[in-house]
Amino acid sequence: MYKKKPFFIVFEGVEGCGKSFQSKKLYQVLKKKNIHSILTRERGGTKSSELIRNLILRDYFSKDNKEKFNKYTDTLLYLAARNEHIINKIKPALLKKKIVICDRFIDSTIAYQVYGKKVDKNFIDTIHKKILQGIKPNIVFVLTVSKKSSRMRLKKRKTKNRYDNFAQSFYTKAQNSFIKIAKKRKNYFILNASSNDNALETKIFNITNKYLNIK
Repeated sequence: MYKKKPFFIVFEGVEGCGKSFQSKKLYQVLKKKNIHSILTRERGGTKSSELIRNLILRDYFSKDNKEKFNKYTDTLLYLAARNEHIINKIKPALLKKKIVICDRFIDSTIAYQVYGKKVDKNFIDTIHKKILQGIKPNIVFVLTVSKKSSRMRLKKRKTKNRYDNFAQSFYTKAQNSFIKIAKKRKNYFILNASSNDNALETKIFNITNKYLNIK
C-alpha cells in the first residue's frame, strides 16, 4: 500500500535517449493512480531558471566566438539555475511529500561539464554543498542509447538546442560518463532505451513500484 512520502526521481542520459519521453510517461502513470507528483526539468523548471536557460542557449548560437561564455561562466549559470530550481520548486514539493520527477539533475553537470569540458569537479562540488541542501535523488534512471537510435531521434526533432548539435564523439564520452557514475551507486539503474516499445516504460514503473509500493 502506497504511503505518501517525499520521493525524488531523476532521469539522466544523452540527447536522443528518450529520458524526457520516459519521465513524462512515468508522471502520467502516477497521475492516473492519483499519486501526487510533479514533472520538472533542468536546465529550467521555474521562470527564473528558464530565463537563465535561454541566456545560455543564446550564447551558444552567438556568431562572435570571442564573446562566448568561458566554461566556468557557463557552469556557474547552470548552477544558478539549479539553485533557483531547488529553492522554488523541488524542495517545496518534497516538503509537501510529493514525488518529484526531474529530467536531468547533478549527474548531467558532472558528465557534460566535468568529463566533457574538463571543468574542475571540486569547483562544482563546493557549490553543490551549498545549494543542494542535502537533497539527492532516491532513484536515478540512466538511459543508454545506440548511436543509430540517437541520430534518428534527433533528426526528427522540430526544434533543437545547443546540445542536439554536438559531435557523436561528445555524446559517446558523455554516455560513458553517465554509466561510470551509475555503476558506483545502488539506487542507479542503467537501462537500454534504443528500442521504441513499451517494455522500458513497464521496467521503469516496476522499479519505482519496488520503492513506493504502489497498488
